[in-house]
Amino acid sequence: MGEVSTIGLDIAKSVFQIHGVNAAGAVVMRKRITRAKLLEFFAALSPCLVGIEACPTAHHWSRQLQALGHTVRLLPPSYVKAYLKRSKNDANDAAAICEAVTRPSMRFVATKSEQQQSGLMLHRSRQLLVCQRTMLSNAMRGHMAELGIISAKGRNGTAELLEIIADEQDDRIPAAARFSLDALARQYAVVRAEIATIEKRINAWHRSCEESRRLEEIPGVGPIVATALMAEVGDWKVFASGRSLAAWIGLVPRQHSTGGKERLGRISKQGNRHLRWLLVAGAMAVIRYARQHGTKRPWLARLMDRRPIKVAAVALANKIARMAWAMMVRGERFKEAKLLPAA
Repeated sequence: MGEVSTIGLDIAKSVFQIHGVNAAGAVVMRKRITRAKLLEFFAALSPCLVGIEACPTAHHWSRQLQALGHTVRLLPPSYVKAYLKRSKNDANDAAAICEAVTRPSMRFVATKSEQQQSGLMLHRSRQLLVCQRTMLSNAMRGHMAELGIISAKGRNGTAELLEIIADEQDDRIPAAARFSLDALARQYAVVRAEIATIEKRINAWHRSCEESRRLEEIPGVGPIVATALMAEVGDWKVFASGRSLAAWIGLVPRQHSTGGKERLGRISKQGNRHLRWLLVAGAMAVIRYARQHGTKRPWLARLMDRRPIKVAAVALANKIARMAWAMMVRGERFKEAKLLPAA
């Protein structure tokens, strides 16, 4: 039957499917195993190549199996799908993973450390709370608009609404409506305080990380973006070029080229949505600063002359990602280009 050399592991919450082949590619093992017995099973095996789809808990199992001496490769699920035969089930998924992990042209996902995942939890928690804060703000605006109370956009407008809600002498709000609005206002204050606490942790992490402080030197990159890049990317040398990093984030045009004719469309929006959102927001801040203070970077000035602002922001976000890759791989610091007066 031969010794197992490659294993496709389809992970789940409680039950895992194993598909193993030998050096000749012949199937030597098909096995379903429970979570409690998984590490015991791999501890008894000789070191081999293990493929896992990069889905929830994949990084944890990758670290555990690497500690047992196995070589683990995490694969993007979309790349595994092409190797799936017939119907989808756990056994077929494991077989597809086993086939895909042996392809020489396959691209893999780097295993994240516990420190990286802890940093990502800070960012994901902050992102969730920011969304909840926006939902609460919009709910208060909508409810009070029904009562004829309108405020300005942004946080200043929300602060005005909170003052009105807190003023019990304001007879524009009926008693029953005030009860509901008070509940929303209290929840808004709690969420805002939790966001501030998380941001303090992120800033402390940023100050303690020399690489993160170097990234902050790039215009449009602050502590939030710098620490998010450090947590998401990890090993910068995994990417062959800055463009590869930008493509992984999803900041490159979608291609529909054929017959030697290149057709480039909008950005693909594949990849890392959180990083893409942060980088585009940072690029917009750079553009707003340039317009308010009357200075532009030469490349950005030429781009803004012929393209809409949002398109320029995405292009600048792409450039920021490339600069970050070059700085981290080469160990350099950011060098500011000569600024031009804005028209």
